[in-house]
Amino acid sequence: MFQVTPLRRLAVAASAACAAVVASSATGPVTAYAAGTAGAVTSVAAVTDATSLASLAPPPVREEDRVSGDHLTVTVQHAGGRANGTFELYCHPEGGSHPDTGSACRAVDRNTRWGRDAFAPAAAGAICTMRYGGPATAHVTGRWAGRPVDATYDRSNGCQIERWDRLVPLLPDLRPAAR
Repeated sequence: MFQVTPLRRLAVAASAACAAVVASSATGPVTAYAAGTAGAVTSVAAVTDATSLASLAPPPVREEDRVSGDHLTVTVQHAGGRANGTFELYCHPEGGSHPDTGSACRAVDRNTRWGRDAFAPAAAGAICTMRYGGPATAHVTGRWAGRPVDATYDRSNGCQIERWDRLVPLLPDLRPAAR
């Protein structure tokens, strides 16, 4: 969408001032230019003085353009107990209904790298162990690092289990307890 910025408003004001100088010149634009730029500068100053500084301010930021940190919605199913549910997570600053916002934000930050999607699926054609980690599934949506997120997780094989475990505690820790 086209936004009017102070620089664009100044350019429009300068164009209008130049047009006024040219129009006021009886012999055309060459004479107006030859007379010096002082008249044009005076006209620009008059136009910009007539335009209040408030009108040169940029328009207010639309709600959908606000960047208020990262926000994720995590829906976990079949994990058992209190791990199931839908949780909101806000990072930078931290908040939401997630049980451990600070650690969850750090887990995602730890996996965020320039040029790589922290929520990318397991590599196609990867050789994965045939381990089954249980029926738990998770769906993560929202925005992270300015990019949309829509990722699904399960524990159907070794690659998926590793992908899940990388984001603990954003996702619940379902690893077997150490003996």
